Amino acid sequence: MRTNQQTTLKGPAVLAGIGVHSGNPVEITLRPAPANHGIAFLRTGMPTGNDRIIKAHHACVSATELCTVIGDVESGAVATIEHLMSAFYGLGIDNALVEIDGPEMPILDGSALPFVKAMDKVGIAACGAPRRWIKVLRPVRIEIGRAFAELRPIDRGFRLDVEIDFESPVIGRSRKAMDLTPAAYRREIAGARTFGMMKDVERYWQAGFALGASLENTVAVGETAVVNPEGLRYPDEFVRHKFLDAVGDLALAGLPLQGGYRSFCGGHRMNVGVLTALFSDRANYAIVEAQAPRRETALSELGLGLAAFAGDL
Repeated sequence: MRTNQQTTLKGPAVLAGIGVHSGNPVEITLRPAPANHGIAFLRTGMPTGNDRIIKAHHACVSATELCTVIGDVESGAVATIEHLMSAFYGLGIDNALVEIDGPEMPILDGSALPFVKAMDKVGIAACGAPRRWIKVLRPVRIEIGRAFAELRPIDRGFRLDVEIDFESPVIGRSRKAMDLTPAAYRREIAGARTFGMMKDVERYWQAGFALGASLENTVAVGETAVVNPEGLRYPDEFVRHKFLDAVGDLALAGLPLQGGYRSFCGGHRMNVGVLTALFSDRANYAIVEAQAPRRETALSELGLGLAAFAGDL
């Protein structure tokens, strides 16, 4: 697949499961979309009977506590989108429509791997239109206590550098830095699962979170060891999952990023917050376009209208 062309899926892919926080069953269908469509969610199954399209964009984020939520409860929301968004970004998929019949994405095995496998099974297709990027021109940084997240200019590509530091001796401090490519994402990141502390379970339940969490979809961390009988998929699975989450949250820029991302003790709030900081000043970024594919292309195929998120950039 040529990286200077926009991409979509070759066909629909259906996945079903339960929400990790709600515990409710949900089904999603990933559908191809035309050039310049971007990623959007079609929320169905609303009590009002009215479906709603929600753009996968940082301006549509309504909550970042333990997961990333777009939309709102009254008119329609979708929670825990970060793993699917990470898979889209990691594989380089620019355009797709996600039909979902409930308020929360299925957690599946707790990683992005089931989404990656579903997309690989149907295949990825070029849209015939040039890809566009958001090029970081000036460093932006946000801080909350000792935690920070920053974006900075680099010559090419997108590089993430994610570091965590937990009091738990099972997790501890670790760091993962890598240039984001589809091959590296599949190999290094996609399979890393979400995790949680056993000591926090009752507090999460009382707050309405983690009602669908189990050892089948979450790495459970005890006081001295991982509770899951199979153990970890990677020695540093915890930081790899935080890397996975960062990719998914940063996909809410609306276009691929050309720049470097660095975080320390970050999370959904800071991942989304650094995008807000980036777009707060037009001098921080530029939108650049690849050379058009070397063939004659119909105007209708190019999708010459503005992208769905253009008004927010």
